[in-house]
Amino acid sequence: MAALCRVVFGAVFLVSGTLKLRDPSWPRAAAGLGVPRSVVPAVAPVEIVLGAAIVAGVAPSVTVALGLLLLAGFTVVVLLALSRPVGERPRCACFGRWSARPVDCWSVVRNLAFAALGVGALIA
Repeated sequence: MAALCRVVFGAVFLVSGTLKLRDPSWPRAAAGLGVPRSVVPAVAPVEIVLGAAIVAGVAPSVTVALGLLLLAGFTVVVLLALSRPVGERPRCACFGRWSARPVDCWSVVRNLAFAALGVGALIA
């Protein structure tokens, strides 16, 4: 079960990073979420490399822990966006155009579900 959790957890990063790279509007959406401009170009490649390492089982305790830290950072960004009034919330760019709706509580719930997969991979 731990291997399944690890593979799915890593696949989420692979898909997310790939969809960001395929979405030309993603950098603007990331800026709208409050991601520092200097960090935006690195986000998708980091997700892809980290996701591939997690799926491949490269130093799984380290890579999964790094994935959880990255996911925690993304969740903080989403929580900060949720503090804005409903009509002023930026669109979620977590999965490129596939998640083109404004951030909401489900964005946090989704991240917590992904985190549960990572934790499941670590403790098993």
